[in-house]
Order: sequence, then C-alpha cells, then structure tokens
Amino acid sequence: MIVQEEFDNQALAQSEFEGYVDQLTDPAPPEIEIDSINDDFGELYRVWNGSQLLGTFYQNLEGKWIAQPFNGDERPCFDTPLQAQLIIIAVNGLLVADVA
Repeated sequence: MIVQEEFDNQALAQSEFEGYVDQLTDPAPPEIEIDSINDDFGELYRVWNGSQLLGTFYQNLEGKWIAQPFNGDERPCFDTPLQAQLIIIAVNGLLVADVA
C-alpha cells in the first residue's frame, strides 16, 4: 500500500510540475485597451496594457495616423488607426502572434 501512495504522490508532483512549465511557456496575452480623450487639437487615442499607458495616437490634418509610443522617440505615421495601435504595442514588446 505504501508503494501505491508513493506512486500517487510522484504522479501528482509530476502533474503540478508540467502545469507550472505550461504557464511559463504559454504566457497570458496582454490586456490591451484603447480609449480616447478630447484634446485641443482633436481626438487623442490612448493605448493601455492594464493600467500602464503604452502610448497615444491621433489623426493629423492630412489624414495620416501618428503613433507616439512612450518608450521611443520616433513618431511614425500610418494610413490606418490599427497600424498606429500595432506599432505602439510592438514597440512595447507586447505583440503576440497567433500561430493557430
């Protein structure tokens, strides 16, 4: 009976270890949210990861979307707001590819 109990304990420990390894190799995707505020120059969109502000973007007078990631000095411009959002997320190292 002791042998069976020892075997069960080892199986449980192995299962817990595999679950821990799965958590390390499969991180949760970031919780990206977009909101906006009215600015003196128009609508300013903000990109958040939880409570951390990653950057902002806005549309200029020529219709281009200007991205302002907070951890970079460049202000690239894009044709769509989605492109501006993605560059802010990517510059912050949070872009997760879906390979499924």
